[in-house]
Amino acid sequence: MTLKKVISFEFGEIELFDNYLVTTMKQGITVIPKYNDELVTLANSHFEGRPFAYITHRKNSYAVDPSIYYKTSKIESLVAFAVVSNKPIDKKIVAIEKIFLDKPFQLFSDMEDAISWALDIVRTQKE
Repeated sequence: MTLKKVISFEFGEIELFDNYLVTTMKQGITVIPKYNDELVTLANSHFEGRPFAYITHRKNSYAVDPSIYYKTSKIESLVAFAVVSNKPIDKKIVAIEKIFLDKPFQLFSDMEDAISWALDIVRTQKE
């Protein structure tokens, strides 16, 4: 997939592609509803109702307010959510986060595997 755009925010960076986005949050931040609102606005404008996947690359340590997943679940065109991390703690965190997000949600240790999984789900939604 071809990278369309990279956008930097106070909380991290977002890479936009045709059918998915990749976020990399800054070290030590807490993802709060305000940050999530910015992500939702960006996703709605970039994907304009087309199915897409959200991939978060957790190479830095940061916290997530799990209540944000309730609003994230309401993005109709979001069809998959992936976490890429090799940190053992993220297995436990993702198990909890899955409870709050009403979309396919998977943990991967490799970015390519996450992208492949996400694109498969996006393709099935387009058919």
